[in-house]
Amino acid sequence: MTPKPLTGRTIAIPETRELDLFAQMLEQRGADTVRCPLVTILDAPDQAPIITWLKLLVADRFQDLVLLTGEGLRRLLAAAERAGMKELVVAALSRLRKITRGPKPARALRDISLRSDLAADIPTTDGVIAALAQLDLAGRNIGVQLYGSDPNLKLINFLRQAGAAPYPVAPYIYSNKADDSKVVNLIKQLALGEIDVIAFTSMQQITRLRDVAEQNQMQETLMKGLSRVKVAAVGPIVAEALKDIGARVDMMPEESYFMKPLVNAIVAALGSD
Repeated sequence: MTPKPLTGRTIAIPETRELDLFAQMLEQRGADTVRCPLVTILDAPDQAPIITWLKLLVADRFQDLVLLTGEGLRRLLAAAERAGMKELVVAALSRLRKITRGPKPARALRDISLRSDLAADIPTTDGVIAALAQLDLAGRNIGVQLYGSDPNLKLINFLRQAGAAPYPVAPYIYSNKADDSKVVNLIKQLALGEIDVIAFTSMQQITRLRDVAEQNQMQETLMKGLSRVKVAAVGPIVAEALKDIGARVDMMPEESYFMKPLVNAIVAALGSD
């Protein structure tokens, strides 16, 4: 029997939403997994601003809409459904120009039979700005779906400087998932060499890991661990966040920044190790 490509490898998974699916894909290839979901996603606790924003959308207040995440669009649609206005929201979305950052918001649009009108070549804030810079935005009202509680002032300020009026909306927040003690234990496992790979799927996971390390005076231990193991990133945004804390990135999909391509990248990297 041909050995599975990840046999004998231990891979840490900080993922939450699709934890079981991600773990299953790795385990089917022979890996042992360490599950430590670091963050979870919740609806914004105050829904009133979300409904106000959706009413502006339905009233055709916006000429453009920037969608930064698929999660954000799905949360907006769920809020619209709870408010009895989903059909109106979908119809309004069909009437305006939609700019997407990466494949996930584009896929969320396809789920409601719509498509992106302009996709950023690079799925980052800078990539979105580069795409928008090709357009005449003066005098246009632009809805901006944010991710988490990040106000993304870089994007908002760009839109204002371009003469547009941005209308941001933050339909969800990130919250801690695993207890701090479990995160501390993960940091120790990394430093002790008990883990071969840690696979990050969001920059919020990196922020939580860094914050727990700082709170427990374990910054050096964390950096020792991240230098000792192989570090995988699902895409450029996560890779950039890792580099910002001084960590290297050993493996990342060349395109299609989803879990399956990430698993393939891990297999390819370890298979040649």
